[in-house]
Amino acid sequence: MLEIPGRKEICNKFREGGGRVAAVMPIHYPRELFRAFGVLPIEVWGPPGMDISHSAAHLQPYVCSMVHNMLAFLKTGGLDCADFIIVPHACDSLQGLGSLLVDFVRPPQPVFPLYMPRGRRPEDVEFFAQEFRKLYDWLSNLTGRRPSDEQLMESILMEERADKALAKLYDLRTEVSLSVRDFYRVVRTRQYFPAEEFVSFVERVIDEYSGNPPDGVPVIMSGIVPEPMEVLDEIQNLGGIVVGDDFACCGRRVYPAGSGEDPFIRMAWRIVHGPPDVTRGDLIEERFEHLMDKVKKTGAAGMIFYTVKFCEPELFDLPDMRRRLKEAGIPSVHVEVDINDPLSHQTITRIGAFLEVLI
Repeated sequence: MLEIPGRKEICNKFREGGGRVAAVMPIHYPRELFRAFGVLPIEVWGPPGMDISHSAAHLQPYVCSMVHNMLAFLKTGGLDCADFIIVPHACDSLQGLGSLLVDFVRPPQPVFPLYMPRGRRPEDVEFFAQEFRKLYDWLSNLTGRRPSDEQLMESILMEERADKALAKLYDLRTEVSLSVRDFYRVVRTRQYFPAEEFVSFVERVIDEYSGNPPDGVPVIMSGIVPEPMEVLDEIQNLGGIVVGDDFACCGRRVYPAGSGEDPFIRMAWRIVHGPPDVTRGDLIEERFEHLMDKVKKTGAAGMIFYTVKFCEPELFDLPDMRRRLKEAGIPSVHVEVDINDPLSHQTITRIGAFLEVLI
């Protein structure tokens, strides 16, 4: 298996170098802004396998397991290495978590709730830019630093370079010899590697693992997060190959490069005009066209919707999305999971049966 440093190792290394760390909940936030303040954002997507008895007293049982796990992780010391906590309001559950951390279950770290727009209009870009300006002032008060526009732009250009490297990795998916799981382990280092290290790592992976790509029935996956990651092993063992994704933690955050001289507008524009995302309120027509474009580019034979239980934003779109795909001749299957549960035989059997249909 490919050797990749984990979050804790990267966190400790960055702090030893004099930097600070922000624990960031899903999904969208300005990496560039943290970089300008010498802060490394390390994303918290759960993690899986937590004892949610630590969160059950504060959250309803029908709140998704990811949010339960984030709170349990915090309460059991999982975020002790972080100096700040950022909670984007990507859904009702995350908004509730943000309110809890601000008003009731107060951690030792300061908490910033980041409000997100729900559209792609110029007004949405300006709204998000204003949120980033508030975050700038908040970080400035806590760190005593005030990065200039020039410093912000330098950070933006570096993060755009990292996003370009991520896009290149996706484009070369069928030309690298990584297993499905290792490929996504590389993709997910974008969630916690400093931008320079990510660019260097991706370039090395592409160079060392070019040629002899794994073979299998090509599929695209969609959802929030591929956890437990054993599901990627099973897809490959069952004769499939994931050639693209619409995961919130991965493919939906291949942001385009921006333009313009206002750093806050540029940071906001990049996210607002990223791949369609139901948590940003993008129209289902936009998501469907985006997925169909992925199908055409990758030659995918079908779609696997791999959703976290009780994830309302994903479930709202799902029936209409699957109907549209069916009308376009693209088969799909829906699998719902709790990220605290081990991968079930039922899930494996369901995916295996779907792949057999595609052969």
